[in-house]
Formats: sequence, C-alpha cells, structure tokens
Amino acid sequence: MPTIGVLDSTVYYEELGAGATGTPYVFLHGNPTSSHLWRGVLPRIEGAAQGRIRVLAPDLIGMGRSGKPGGAYRFEDHARYLDAWFDALGLERAVLVGQDWGGALALDRAARHPGRVRGIAFMETILRPLTWEEYPAAARARFEALRTPGLGEEMVLDRNVFIEDGIGRTVLTPMAASDRAVYAAPYPTRESRLPMLRWARSMPLGGEPADVVARVEAYDAWLAASPGVPKLLLTFDGSPTLMVGAELTAWCRENISALETEYCGAAGHLCPEDRPEEIAAAVSAWAARHGLSG
Repeated sequence: MPTIGVLDSTVYYEELGAGATGTPYVFLHGNPTSSHLWRGVLPRIEGAAQGRIRVLAPDLIGMGRSGKPGGAYRFEDHARYLDAWFDALGLERAVLVGQDWGGALALDRAARHPGRVRGIAFMETILRPLTWEEYPAAARARFEALRTPGLGEEMVLDRNVFIEDGIGRTVLTPMAASDRAVYAAPYPTRESRLPMLRWARSMPLGGEPADVVARVEAYDAWLAASPGVPKLLLTFDGSPTLMVGAELTAWCRENISALETEYCGAAGHLCPEDRPEEIAAAVSAWAARHGLSG
C-alpha cells in the first residue's frame, strides 16, 4: 500500500478503487489506532471491492505506518498534515467518515473547507466541548490522571496503557493477537508514544485546552448551518466505554442540520472493530440515498 511525502514527513494510507473517477471516501481513525481500524469496513463499502468507488484510509501523522516528525502532535498539527495529504493526492469533494479523533478531524476539515466535502459520517467522536461532569464516568478518572503532569507520562510513555490495556477495554469482540500486534507496532519506545498522550490531553473538557475547544465550537457552528451537506451519525449501545449515548444523540438531532442517525448495534468505543458490516452497510445506504458517489 502507498506512502506519500507530506510536508516534512510521510503519510501511509490504505486504498481500494484507485482508478475510480467518482467521489472519494476518506476514513479517519482516532487514538490509539490506525487505518487498520477500517480493514473490515473499506472492502464492504458498496462498489469499493469492484473498483467503482475509491476509498482511502490514512494513518494520522505519528501513528500507524506514517512518519514521526516530532513536534507537539497537537490537533492543529494533525489537521495541517491531513490537509497536506488531501492536497498531495488531489482529493476534492470527498465524503468523510471518522471515528474518535478521526471524526473530530473530519468535522474540523469540513468546517474549514466546506466546498471540498460532499457528505460526512461520524461515530464515537467529539461532538461538542463537555464539562467533566458530562464525560462518561467510566473514563473520567482515567482522563483526569492522563492530564496530571508526570502521571500521564508514566501511564502512556512508560506503561503504554492505551495499547496494553485500553484497546482491550474498548471492544466487545475479543481482538486477535495479530490485530493487537498491528496496533502496537508503531509504539516500541517511550518517545514513539507521545502522539497517544497528546491526543488524550487534547480532549475538550472543562474548557481546556482552549485551542481545541475553539476548533470544536467552530465545527459545531458549521454543523448547525450547513443544510446542504448530508450528515450521518452512527450510534451504538452495550458498552460503558461509549462516548455518544442517548443524551449526545439527542443533542445532535437538535443542533446538527441535515442529520440522519443510524443505530448499528452493540459495540465498544472502537466500533469498527465490533460492527464493520453494519457500519459499511449504513454508510453505503446513506451515500446512495444522497447520490454521493457520482
């Protein structure tokens, strides 16, 4: 699969249907995964396996098989490298699909480049800034610890908790050892794990970090005022690790224009691991209803 030079580094990406001339679909992962998250989804998107639809899934900078150029790995850095990857491949008018921070990056890109998005589907992602009290209780104590200087470094950089513990907690279907190994491979050293810690400390909780809160508020404003762009929220249940429950789903229905919601079954936070068939079917049917593939 291809790797392309982007800014001062490289971005790896999975791709099917490279010769297709219609609208590309771009799938964005979150923390601590990679494009491997979408391995069960991409070939099930209607037309992808037959080469009629072009589907792509990059590894975010510093993650997966993409380069590790160093730096802060803040939200704005990920968005900058992602923008450059879109430009390097000449991807215009894309359908964006994202989970976790990949969903946030998709929403952020759509808000900043509304003329370059035809539709956006998202799941288990950051939908608005939250107070600490609103954040799921199952994750609150862990994120408080991750933000504590010294303790967060010990947890992520030294003990590698996202890979050694977090991945197993955020799926309902036991993950094969071979798949866990793919997720672990990019993080063999203390220094290589910095992107995972930066993501954890970027969650917009209690008004901080202010720059991420501002980006989320900006894409919330776009979501409310973009009735011409079809949007799809995929929902799940059955796990205490889920970020998007009934209350946030209701908020989305009240505050996001042109929104459809689709329930896809029981899943953990890493929902593409648990429900790849349902996710692919929902995205494909939604795209067909809105004629997004042409």
